[in-house]
Amino acid sequence: MAVDFTENKVGIISLGIAALQALISWFLGFWAGKKLQSNDKWILVWLFYDLLTHFTLEGPFVYVSLTGTVEDSKNPVAMIWREYGKADSRWLHSDPNILSVEIITVILGFLNIALVYAICQDKYYRHFLQIILCITELYGGWMTFCPEWLTGSKHLNTSDPVHHFIYLWFFNGLWVLIPSLLLLHSFMDMKENHSDRHSNKKYQ
Repeated sequence: MAVDFTENKVGIISLGIAALQALISWFLGFWAGKKLQSNDKWILVWLFYDLLTHFTLEGPFVYVSLTGTVEDSKNPVAMIWREYGKADSRWLHSDPNILSVEIITVILGFLNIALVYAICQDKYYRHFLQIILCITELYGGWMTFCPEWLTGSKHLNTSDPVHHFIYLWFFNGLWVLIPSLLLLHSFMDMKENHSDRHSNKKYQ
C-alpha cells in the first residue's frame, strides 16, 4: 500500500535538506567558478553537492554504523537514514558491504576538494582527478546494488513509488548519470588536446 508522502514529515525534511544542499552547491559553484566557462561552473556545482553529501550525510552514517546501527541510533542524521532505510533496509543494520562502500565514499570527499582546486586553478592534473573520482563513484554504485540484485533484491522496497522512484532511482541515479557525463567530458577534452598537439606539429 502506498504511503501518503504529504504526511511523511521525515521524508519531507530529508528532501528539503537535499534541496538546500543543492541550493548551497549552486551558490558555491558559481561563486568559485565565476571566472570559468559555464560547463565548468556546473561541474563545480555537482562537486560541491557531492562533497556536502559525503561529509554531512554519509560521514555521520559511517560513524553511526561503526558505533551501532542506524535503526537504534539517536543521532539526528540517523533519522534521515532510517527514512532511506524504508527503501533499502541494509542501511539500517550496518551492512558490511554498504558500510565498506560508504567509508571509501567519505574519503573520496577529499578528492572532491582537490578537483575543485584543480578546476579553479586550471591545473594539468584536473582530468586525472576527475576520471579517478568518476570511476570510483560508479564502482561504488555498482558494489552497492549488484550484490543485492544477485541475491534477489530482498532488502529493496519497490512497492511504494516514493521509495522506489525518488529514493532508489533518482538519488542513486544521479551518481551514475553525472559521473558518466563527466567521464565523457574528460574523454572529449583529452581528445581535443591530442588533436591540437598534432595540428601544431604539422605547422612546426
